[in-house]
Amino acid sequence: MSHIESFLDYRAARSLTTGKYTRLWQNVLPYLLILPTFAFVMLFTLLPTVNALIQSLYQPGNARVPTRYVGLQNYLDLFNPNTLIGADFLRIAGNTLIYIFTTVPISMAIGFGLALLLNRKMRALGLFRFAFFYPVLIPLIGAGSIFAFLFADQIGLLNTILRSFGLPSIKWIGDPNWTLIAIIMVSIWKQAGFCMIMYLAGLQGLPQDVYEAAELDGASTWQKIRRITLPLLQGTTLFILTTSIAASFQFVDHLFALGEGQPNERSNLLLYFVFQKYNEPRNQGYVSAITIIILVALLLFTVLNFWLWERRTHYEN
Repeated sequence: MSHIESFLDYRAARSLTTGKYTRLWQNVLPYLLILPTFAFVMLFTLLPTVNALIQSLYQPGNARVPTRYVGLQNYLDLFNPNTLIGADFLRIAGNTLIYIFTTVPISMAIGFGLALLLNRKMRALGLFRFAFFYPVLIPLIGAGSIFAFLFADQIGLLNTILRSFGLPSIKWIGDPNWTLIAIIMVSIWKQAGFCMIMYLAGLQGLPQDVYEAAELDGASTWQKIRRITLPLLQGTTLFILTTSIAASFQFVDHLFALGEGQPNERSNLLLYFVFQKYNEPRNQGYVSAITIIILVALLLFTVLNFWLWERRTHYEN
């Protein structure tokens, strides 16, 4: 019996030890799985952000004048219209806000309308869906080059159409009143397909029995959209709104082909302004300050979206 008891004690101790290692592995495994992503975020997001924050507190020096700590002076200069950098920054920040609050809602509205039209059985349905989604696949600089031809003064398609109706031509690129509008048009054309495909995926996941019940009650198409579709798609709308706002801060490639922010910064955007000033050593502090302002603005927009929408959002199954 002593041998049997010893063997059972050994098995029990081994089982206990194995159970401890199993629980330890189960606790550690999730952290090991997210470690590569965490390292990537730390290396390419957090560290550059901290570096930009530190640099924004200094005024760059040169061979004669050393770099010196100025605190928040770089930020104050940006919001001071009496300084050269401040006058440009305030105008470009205004352009960026106009750009975002125009392109995002219009793109979402067009995308939602296209999703409703294409969420049905029809001939060549896949071809139509691809045709409207195709602009998303085109590089932004390519889209800008295409529209640069369409916006051309003499041979551009838009001005040709205007002249055929006896209307005067428009200087789409170069006129301070029209260049930003032209840039917004390109972005809407580019973003609408993304909004469409997201809304289309959301529509195909909605329960059809709710619509059948609404039809039996005599609900019109508009009533079904307003009372059923839009409330059930609030989760999708929140996702599209958040990602579209974040993307709008980054859509600057088409400015290379559409005026490069001219004339007089009337069509410039913040991220492109950062690109323009990045190679100027005397503006390194301002560039870092603008970068931090963009990051804070993105954070505020994201938090505000979730705070306003999350508590009353229904996520479809």
